[in-house]
Amino acid sequence: QVQLVESGGGSAQAGGSLRLSCAVSGGTLSNYAMAWHRQAPGKEREFLTAISKSGDGTAYAASVEGRFTISRDNAKNMVYLQMNSLKPEDTAVYYCNAAYTDIDAPMIVGGTNYWGQGTQVTVSS
Repeated sequence: QVQLVESGGGSAQAGGSLRLSCAVSGGTLSNYAMAWHRQAPGKEREFLTAISKSGDGTAYAASVEGRFTISRDNAKNMVYLQMNSLKPEDTAVYYCNAAYTDIDAPMIVGGTNYWGQGTQVTVSS
C-alpha cells in the first residue's frame, strides 16, 4: 500500500519561508491527486491546497492562496509545499494526502485516501 512521509518542517519567523516535502512509496504517483492539509491544536484539520495527477491543475484555500505553492515531480515520487510570507497562525502540523483517481483534477471526492504522519511547522512573531 501507499506510504507518505513528510519532511521539512521546523521553526521560522513571521515573513519567512519553509519548503515541505512528501515522499511517496508503494504506488505510482501519477495515479494520485495530492493535497496538503494542516491541523492546529484544538482545531479541525484544514484543507490547504491540491494538485491533479498530471500537475496541470491546482486548487488553494483562501487562507494560503498567493503565499503557498504546491508542486509535484512524478518521476521522483515527490510532492512539495513552498510556504512564503509565513504568519504565526500558520503554526500547525502539516499533512500530505494522496487520493487514488482516474480523473485529472485537483479536487477528488470519495475513493481511497492515504495520509502521512505529519510534520510540525512553528512560526514565531
